[in-house]
Amino acid sequence: MIIRNSTLKIICILFLLSGISALTYQIIWQRVLFSTFGVDIDSVTIIVSTFMLGLGLGALLGGYLSDKYPTSVIFIFMIFEALIGLFGFFSYLIIINVSDLFILSNMFVVTLANFFIFLIPTILMGATLPLLVTYFYKYSKNIGISIGRLYSFNTLGASIGAFFTTFIALIYFDILQTLQLAALNNFVIVLITYFIFKKSNK
Repeated sequence: MIIRNSTLKIICILFLLSGISALTYQIIWQRVLFSTFGVDIDSVTIIVSTFMLGLGLGALLGGYLSDKYPTSVIFIFMIFEALIGLFGFFSYLIIINVSDLFILSNMFVVTLANFFIFLIPTILMGATLPLLVTYFYKYSKNIGISIGRLYSFNTLGASIGAFFTTFIALIYFDILQTLQLAALNNFVIVLITYFIFKKSNK
């Protein structure tokens, strides 16, 4: 039980790190859109609406996968974090290329293109909470505590990510380097999760 409790605490820390990357992406992606389309309501709307829709759809996806594959939720979590990191690493190039491709199109087409670009990683982000809640619940047997702990750590990570990105990363690093740091953080989460559960399953 001691090992299990320590594992649950590590999961909370990992989800905090995940929140840091998520807010870093949100801020940087918005900055990239600002540089491409200008600082206006359209750029803000694309990011905010996509994040809200993606997180909601992701929660549904995570809940479905948790019910269908309850013994594989940690493995699925690692896959999703890796995919988020992979997208984040190349996201600057993706956004710029899409912007160049649709630069002569009307605003509706441009908005729609960017909307679908950001929808994929945000769905993956939204799916991580129900996946980890499922694992947590197996050992705590209290759904309220499971959701509360994970959500609080993730929210704390988001606030740290917002502060770090705005007041540290964008001062000492450029946009591309900041995205790479966020992606590296996702990959670190995957590696730590892998080694922790590889060790606990021995």
